[in-house]
Amino acid sequence: MVAALDLFEERGYEHTSVIDIAQRTGLAKSTFFRHFPDKREVLFGGETMAARVIEAIAAAPVTATPLEAVADALDAVGREAFTTARREFIARRRAVIAANPELQEREALKGLGLTAAMTGALERRGVPALTASVAAELGALAWKIADERWSDTANDDEFSEVARRALSEVQTATAMLAGSPGLRTREIDTLAAY
Repeated sequence: MVAALDLFEERGYEHTSVIDIAQRTGLAKSTFFRHFPDKREVLFGGETMAARVIEAIAAAPVTATPLEAVADALDAVGREAFTTARREFIARRRAVIAANPELQEREALKGLGLTAAMTGALERRGVPALTASVAAELGALAWKIADERWSDTANDDEFSEVARRALSEVQTATAMLAGSPGLRTREIDTLAAY
């Protein structure tokens, strides 16, 4: 993965081929394709993140609220994937993705997949579908915020700390929106129509 990232930074994603990546890593092209379906997937880690999220939500205490189960998932992912040793790589990865629309699209699709994984895991815990969906969307938003903040190399906090703060901020913002006197019934009805 590091070799591919180096090449994407040096040449640009569009100008880097699978053969370039395979040569840089000393692998045959066929070996590359045994591990990754295409060059994009080098940056996205397959399905391992979704599996970690599902396991962590399933392992959350029975008494955990849906958002507490999501917070447990953010903690688990932070311990396993967002380590201090990987901070620089993740920051570099974010920059490469931000520079390429194809990678941005793939990142968005992966995010949708993670949200769906959280929703499904919450539903298997007996959480009603709409509640599970909202909790998963809020968790995904907190994850996105935490990823942006944590990957700043000046930030020394653990990912799980940053993610829990982001989730708390998202909860606060949601409560403020729900209780905001500025939203009149007509405006809420208009928003609900979309």
